Amino acid sequence: MREALEGNGAVVALESTVVAHGLPRPQNVDAAKRMQAAVRAADAEPAMIGVLGGRIVVGLSDDEIGALAEDASVVKASTRDLAVVAASDRPGATTVAATAFVAAQAGIDVMATGGIGGVHRGAGHSLDISADLAELARTRIAVVCSGAKAILDLPKTLEALETLGVLLVGYGTAEFPAFYSRNSGLFLEYQVDSAEDAARLLRAQRELGLPGGILLCNPPPDQAALGRDELEILVDEAVRAAEERGITGKSVTPFLLDRIGTESAGRTLDVNLALLEDNARVAGKIAVAIAAARARG
Repeated sequence: MREALEGNGAVVALESTVVAHGLPRPQNVDAAKRMQAAVRAADAEPAMIGVLGGRIVVGLSDDEIGALAEDASVVKASTRDLAVVAASDRPGATTVAATAFVAAQAGIDVMATGGIGGVHRGAGHSLDISADLAELARTRIAVVCSGAKAILDLPKTLEALETLGVLLVGYGTAEFPAFYSRNSGLFLEYQVDSAEDAARLLRAQRELGLPGGILLCNPPPDQAALGRDELEILVDEAVRAAEERGITGKSVTPFLLDRIGTESAGRTLDVNLALLEDNARVAGKIAVAIAAARARG
């Protein structure tokens, strides 16, 4: 990994919360393997990021990924948590925010994830807004994602990103993906249709000295994605179930995701795995295009 970075090679950062907290066993390890393979197939090097033994590691080994996948004590580490985890002996898995921060510090230009965090439903009362948004507003990195988690308030998430100055660009689409669905009814102002176009956009942003990142919104593969209407029904039913049971705070998100997975007969898990792999593939191609443009000067 050090050789790849020092040699201006094509590197893609990957978040480790997907493995430690985002997916059930054994699909979590399978997802990590599929994402790494997709990056390598594009001739780039995958760098999953995590915290082990008080050290932030850029480029976790297979054994280290396996350890994070099996250890129930792993801390879900956003940017604010990195110092606490690094100062302790507890392992940490990095969120989108922390992965973006560490990747940028290491000189990595692009990362891949599933969906970013955003503005939660009812945030007007709870003020529950993901730290991902603030980090993306100050960290220069291109993030390939399938939009934001479908259980969030997507219109308010887009408004927050616009206010923060985060550039949203569709990758082969003019519509903001809804994670499990290719469609949200929310349209994007800008679109690129190739890795080379994405690399040029990132370079222009850097040359202008603009702060913040670029969200490259890649819809989930068509053969795996749910329809918009079906997804909205699943989410609305899950939200009602949470309200009826009085579920609040940090318990809401895992309850909603579990409920949607159950009611969809596991199809949402299939979508999640498919989009993670595809986003890694796209990020790999973009990283290669960035490295090629850098080599040309």
